[in-house]
Amino acid sequence: MNITFYKYQGTGNDFVMIDNRTKIFPKEDTNAILKICDRNFGIGADGVILIENDIHLDFKMIYMNPDSSETFCGNGARCAVAFAKYLKIIDLETNFTAFDGPHYANIKNDIISLKMIDVKEVDIKENAVYTYTGTQHHVELVDDLKTYPVLQNGSKIRDSYPEPGSNVNFVEQINNNTFNVRTYEKGVENETLACGTGVTAVAIAMHKTKKTLNNLISLNSTGGELLVSFNENEGYYSNIFLKGPATFVFKGLISI
Repeated sequence: MNITFYKYQGTGNDFVMIDNRTKIFPKEDTNAILKICDRNFGIGADGVILIENDIHLDFKMIYMNPDSSETFCGNGARCAVAFAKYLKIIDLETNFTAFDGPHYANIKNDIISLKMIDVKEVDIKENAVYTYTGTQHHVELVDDLKTYPVLQNGSKIRDSYPEPGSNVNFVEQINNNTFNVRTYEKGVENETLACGTGVTAVAIAMHKTKKTLNNLISLNSTGGELLVSFNENEGYYSNIFLKGPATFVFKGLISI
């Protein structure tokens, strides 16, 4: 069976997008998902995103890691919004649903602003911060981020958490509202060029630990800059927005 796919990327976080409103994609076929994401023998991607119909909202986004595990993906969601606009499901704003519940997003000057879930709990550990921003995230400040062994240390920390494990973000502060970030993603089991839920977790963690007092924070990932804004009241983070570009790369057919 041949399936039409669309490749999108958000600050280097890349995804294979499929219009699954007619339920053509075999979601239970883990080998198909692995093949699609394989960068040598498939299309190559950090994950597969399906767009499906939803009874109450504009659409449903299903995100699957290369290992077929489902979760929420911030950059993937921004790309899903761009894809939904291409499919003429939406125009310049939308309410849709995903793994972690409903989300609002809007498009302005090619920048997609995605409203994230509220963050109620931020666990400050001895040398790190742990929180949930649609998926699990460990945040840790390090020196010399450019040469830091993200893959080696990220894998160890990922497995130190109970299943399903945790994404791991290594952070270097640049100034009072700018941070560099590199992320090891569970499910991908590798470093990715960017992680939307990851930079959101970093912004909140840096604010919670008073590394910044700002509520608009610039996060520089390997693939580019993302912005995170939020409101905070007595440790409760709400009105969280992840902002950045989402770009169409190419379209094709793949045999599954």
